Formats: sequence, C-alpha cells, structure tokens
Amino acid sequence: MARIRKRGDSWQAEVIRKGFKPISRTFDRKADAEKWSKEVEAQMLGGRYVDTREAESLTVADALNRYKREVTPGKKGAKREADRIERWRADPLASKSIAALRSSDLAAWRDAKIRIGLSPNSVRLELALISHLYTIAAKEWGLPVVNPCANIRKPSAGPGREVRMSPTQETAILAEAAQINPELPAWIVLAVETGMRRGEVAGLRWEWIKGRVARLPDTKNGSARDVPLSPRAQDVLSALPRRIDGRVLGMDLDWVTKAFGEAAARAGCPEIRFHDLRHEATSRFFEKGLGIMEVATITGHKTLAMLRRYTHMSAERLADKLG
Repeated sequence: MARIRKRGDSWQAEVIRKGFKPISRTFDRKADAEKWSKEVEAQMLGGRYVDTREAESLTVADALNRYKREVTPGKKGAKREADRIERWRADPLASKSIAALRSSDLAAWRDAKIRIGLSPNSVRLELALISHLYTIAAKEWGLPVVNPCANIRKPSAGPGREVRMSPTQETAILAEAAQINPELPAWIVLAVETGMRRGEVAGLRWEWIKGRVARLPDTKNGSARDVPLSPRAQDVLSALPRRIDGRVLGMDLDWVTKAFGEAAARAGCPEIRFHDLRHEATSRFFEKGLGIMEVATITGHKTLAMLRRYTHMSAERLADKLG
C-alpha cells in the first residue's frame, strides 16, 4: 500500500509492501508523490522493481575502498592498483554515487586526461579499474548498477615504442648508473640479457638460480618460466653479494625506474626508459638467430602479436642477413 502525507511544504510518499523494504520519497507536489508511488507499486507487482538506494548512497570513493580491501590484495599488481585507486579517490568523480556515474562523465574524463598528456595506455588502465569495480559491484555485491565504461571509446594503445639502445649508449648508461648506486648496473645487465620484466628482476631469489637457468615460479601471466642465463648475466650474478633475505637484488622497483631515467639522462639518451630494456632484450634475441618459439620461451610472451609489439629488430642487421 502507499501512504501520502504532507510534511511542512512537501509531500512524502511511502510504499509498504510485503517482501520489500519500505521505500519513501519526498516531492514538492502531491500529484508527483501519487504518481511515483503508483509506479513503484506497479513495478513491485510486476516483479520489475529494483531497489537502488544502496547504490545511490555508496560513493565511487567508498566503493573503491571496499574493492581495495577485498579484490586488490589477490592481484599480482596489487601495489600499482592500490596507487591507481588512490588517484581515482582524489578525482572529483569519486564523490558521485556509484549509481550516478555516467558514461558521459568518463568520456569527458578520458578526453581531459588525453589533452593534458596522459598516455593512451595509462588512460586505458585507469578506465579498466573502474570497469572491473562495476563488474564486482554487480556480480559480487549485488548492486543494481550498469557499467559506465561499457559503451565508451577506449584510447588506442598506439603502435608501441620503437626505442633501441645501442652498445655505445648501454656503456654510457652503465657508467652513470654505477655512480648513482652500485647495484643499478646489475639490474640493467640482467634486464637486457634475460628479457625479464622489471618485477621479475626485482623478485629474483638465489634459490631460483640453478646453474645457467633462473626458474621463475610465478610470473605476470600466471605460469612458471625458465630463463636461460647468458655468460654475461652469470658473471653479474657471481659478482653480487649474498643478501640475508635471499633476494638477489634489493633496490625498490620505483626507485630503480627513477634512477635508470637519471642515468640515461646523464648519458645523453633520456628517451630510453627501463621498460625499453625488455624490448631491447627481445630484439637482440631475434638478432642472435633465435626462433619465435625460442624467444617466447625466454620472455614468456603468449602470442605472436604481443611478441611483435615488443620487438624492433635493427634494419641494418637485417640488411646484413640479406647479403
């Protein structure tokens, strides 16, 4: 049943029906209150009624907090996702309710971020977080929400970087890196000799190294991988002191990225980033004559398309092969 009551200058409509939580709303006009209550009763009778009050009272910021507690810890990139969540929580859109955030809001956000120079891939990752938040909210939290990311255009990932590091540049960067931190050159050599991801280099432990092979038990794509160690990589490992905690290297991931950028800038090649070392390693593997499956076994790439994206072979060396 519906009850309409006057409250001061307003009219309150309340619908009470067995099997549903009581719901009320206030209107300026009695006619509007009556119309709303009839619509709600009809929806309840027809089995179409959806209670959106919980979603309307839950802000995006609070939803992200819950997601951070319940979902993020189980991910391999938990630390980076936690940082991404905090950036979103500081955004004005986070003050909206999870039911009120619209595709148009995120489309405008996307365009604004691209205009100020945020990379297309970064924008895609930020939107992917919000998209998964809504998936979890609908499927696991039981909230009647529609994913606002579902129908907006995602920025193109672009052609990928084509930065190569020459032997001369590598020598210069290693010299500068040694001045910044004695451990930094080891990071660089291991990355470029093995093709390991930054996180894989950081997580490397002595018990995983068996002779000429490093056994990575848990990688980004969810499977273990055996990485062959070149003589140069073996020499670097042999020269490193043994840490009490069992790790091969001790520097913080983000600090390494920043320190490498400083070393590259001092060496006169600021365009080279630490992540480019994985590209460089993959390209060098091909240039040494390794086949596609051999390189994929080393790097852990699952598809040829992804392997191609990370590979930029030297045209000069290809010309040499042609004679």
